[in-house]
Amino acid sequence: MKHVNDNYVAKLEQASTSWPDICIMPSRLRRFLQSLILLLAIVYTSVLVYQRNVAVPEISSQQLVTSWKERAPQSWPEEEVAAVAASTAPEGRLTATARPPTTRLQDIFISVKTTSNYHEWRLPVILKTWFQLAKQQTWFFTDTDDDQFQEKTAGHMINTNCSSSHNRKALCCKMSVEFDFFLETDKKWFCHFDDDNYVNVPRLVRLLEDYSSQEEWYLGKPSIRAPLEILNRETKPINKGNVSFWFATGGAGFCLSRALALKMVPIASGGKFMSIGEKIRLPDDVTMGYIIEHLLKKPLTVIDQFHSHLEPMKFLRQDSFHDQITFSYSTYSKDEVNVVKLDGFNMRVDPTRFLSLHCFLFPYFPFCPR
Repeated sequence: MKHVNDNYVAKLEQASTSWPDICIMPSRLRRFLQSLILLLAIVYTSVLVYQRNVAVPEISSQQLVTSWKERAPQSWPEEEVAAVAASTAPEGRLTATARPPTTRLQDIFISVKTTSNYHEWRLPVILKTWFQLAKQQTWFFTDTDDDQFQEKTAGHMINTNCSSSHNRKALCCKMSVEFDFFLETDKKWFCHFDDDNYVNVPRLVRLLEDYSSQEEWYLGKPSIRAPLEILNRETKPINKGNVSFWFATGGAGFCLSRALALKMVPIASGGKFMSIGEKIRLPDDVTMGYIIEHLLKKPLTVIDQFHSHLEPMKFLRQDSFHDQITFSYSTYSKDEVNVVKLDGFNMRVDPTRFLSLHCFLFPYFPFCPR
């Protein structure tokens, strides 16, 4: 029994001697794990700080619109800036290329040159047809007061106080008033037509959508096959002899961008247009071409869809009418007229064929046959 107890005591003594070594291991393990966790925490925190510094910040759509407005050209209307800024990509960011400002009907100033001799004959068919599509944009420049047509046009008749004759001085006088009147507006385009023109208004708007009014554009169509050549009448010509230039015939109509009109101001505004017309001794449309092509060196951009009475209207195909911008008419002789070839109203009712043309283009009008 004593032997057993001695063995038991010996084992206890041996156990008590090795116990501190056994207890030391968990303490070292804890310190190791704590150090490891601390190290991982430091690494994780560093990664978060780095990502926060280099990440692209989110931009709200309101911030995009505001910042785009600040960079937009100041001449653009506010609503157009907002419209372009609103056209964003699916991810909510601006697309790579911004669309240029579009042209709307209200951006166009349409002037029609007429005379008291033609009020009763030429104006009624215009007022019944295409004028209805552009009442607020169209102004008639004449040479007398006419209360009847002032009422019919809702106050859009302008008495230029120019002569009612058809000489170059009277024509340049009216064109000068038209040009100065346009400059007083906020319109982007100046489009001149004669009182024997039919204007396809929606097609005119689509044409001008292809050009920027902030650039210098002279749009029209010449009525001659070669540039006009005239004597150089400058006081101190650099090159003596003749000068040549193209001009858009007024009988077909033409359009000037506001940028070009503003460049013409020192030369043509305030009655100076008439002075140049007198100096070169030529009518209004030729004077316009002289100023733009010769003096300002801005070339005419030819638009084939403008048509004057100098062209045979019968050769215009009916299936192309929707694409044409202006039409006209004239009388060759007592028995022959120059009008578009189109079925419709009786010739006695519609000698110019403008009523029939209008109903072909816009059949929903009340006076059109059903």
